[in-house]
Order: sequence, then structure tokens, then C-alpha cells
Amino acid sequence: MKKTIMLILVLGILGLILGYLFYGKIGGEYLSIKTLFGSTSKAGSFLKEISGIAKIKQNIFISGGIGALIGLIIGLRKAK
Repeated sequence: MKKTIMLILVLGILGLILGYLFYGKIGGEYLSIKTLFGSTSKAGSFLKEISGIAKIKQNIFISGGIGALIGLIIGLRKAK
């Protein structure tokens, strides 16, 4: 069980990193980590929606979730 949790964490973080590298660029520059993990007010979320930051954040977090899911699958298969 401990190995499964470690695989979930490691592959989830790896998925976030790869998602950031693939999807985190806006206008030739990477999105700041503060913007990626920060919360916004309603006015700020409207601006993020217009600029596409919300979609970028979604893609990065989906990549992390897929990595964590792969870690879970590998961990459960190795536990058998």
C-alpha cells in the first residue's frame, strides 16, 4: 500500500510537470506557478476565462490526474 501511494504521488507530480511543459505557455512565456495554483475573485476569473488561462489550468490538472491514475493502476497491479 505504501508503494502504491508513493507511485500515485510521484506520477501525479510528474503528470503536473509534463502538463505544465505542454500546456503552460501563453504568448511564448510560461504561466507563473502563482497563477496556476492561486484562487481568483469573480472579476479575475472572468479575465482568466477570456485569456484562456482557465482552459490551460484545466489541461495541466487533468495531466496530473492522469498521472496519479496511472500510478494507482501500476501500484494495484504490483500489489497482486
